[in-house]
Amino acid sequence: QETLQEFGGEVVQVGGSLRLSCAASGRTFSSYAMGWFRQAPGKEREFVAAINWSGTATEYTDSVKGRFTISRDNAKNTVYLQMNSLKVEDTAVYYCAAAYFRYNNPVPPRYDYWGQGTQVTVSS
Repeated sequence: QETLQEFGGEVVQVGGSLRLSCAASGRTFSSYAMGWFRQAPGKEREFVAAINWSGTATEYTDSVKGRFTISRDNAKNTVYLQMNSLKVEDTAVYYCAAAYFRYNNPVPPRYDYWGQGTQVTVSS
């Protein structure tokens, strides 16, 4: 059982940077693949980034490649999303997700646990 809590969402200017954190409460965090998703007003939730259990493989949606970086610290039970060169269209509620998935592939078939989300607003 994992409980996830996101931190770090705030209002930032276009071109700015922000780092989101997601803290997990369970004892087996290092066996979980982790992901970040986002949902903008009036839109469906979309995949942003994923990282495998060991942190050796990542995947990103095309719109954030080269700007966002997902990473994890298994000793701290935390996954991060570093967001640079932010755009207005990055405005959304950002969610982290976890799946018990101890494979090299960073994207599991489904995610089992979700956080409550944190609001990121990019203003011009």
